Amino acid sequence: MIDRSRRLRRQIPGAPGAWLVLAIAGACAATAAAAGEPAPMPEAQIEVFRLAPGQQESFIRDIALWDEVSAAGGQPPSPMYIHEDGAGWDVMLVKPFPATPITPGQQAAMDRKAAEMHLPTGPAYWVGIRKQMATHEETRALGPVTAARWLAELEAARAKQAAGPPAQAPAQPTAKPAR
Repeated sequence: MIDRSRRLRRQIPGAPGAWLVLAIAGACAATAAAAGEPAPMPEAQIEVFRLAPGQQESFIRDIALWDEVSAAGGQPPSPMYIHEDGAGWDVMLVKPFPATPITPGQQAAMDRKAAEMHLPTGPAYWVGIRKQMATHEETRALGPVTAARWLAELEAARAKQAAGPPAQAPAQPTAKPAR
């Protein structure tokens, strides 16, 4: 199995087949709304790379190869931002977590594609990609979300905390055994 499987699960909808991810997410949101629960706030993994000198093209070509692997499993490509001006980074990937995990069948298809393309996996993958990077940071973030949505979540959490724990039904007395 490819060690990148956790990363591949964190892709952004936006490629052919993304309608399925959106439909599932919509169904989950509708189910939660019907149950009186707000839909969970979206989350994403954000990765920021400062690349080793002369490695930008090679790094981006490798991302394109792994996007082909993702496509074999029905996953969209990694959305990528290329630095133009300002802060000291070269490439940023913003990958929302999908509503449903990758199935074993999808993972098997991606594993086959990576093997077919002779891509390094496991420790060999990490050794190779580290040669292209000067620095790498990743974080998990809520979003995209509006300020109003975040504030509503904050107020709901405060109200829940102020209400205290849910009331429990009083315990029924147990009959004492006859002696």
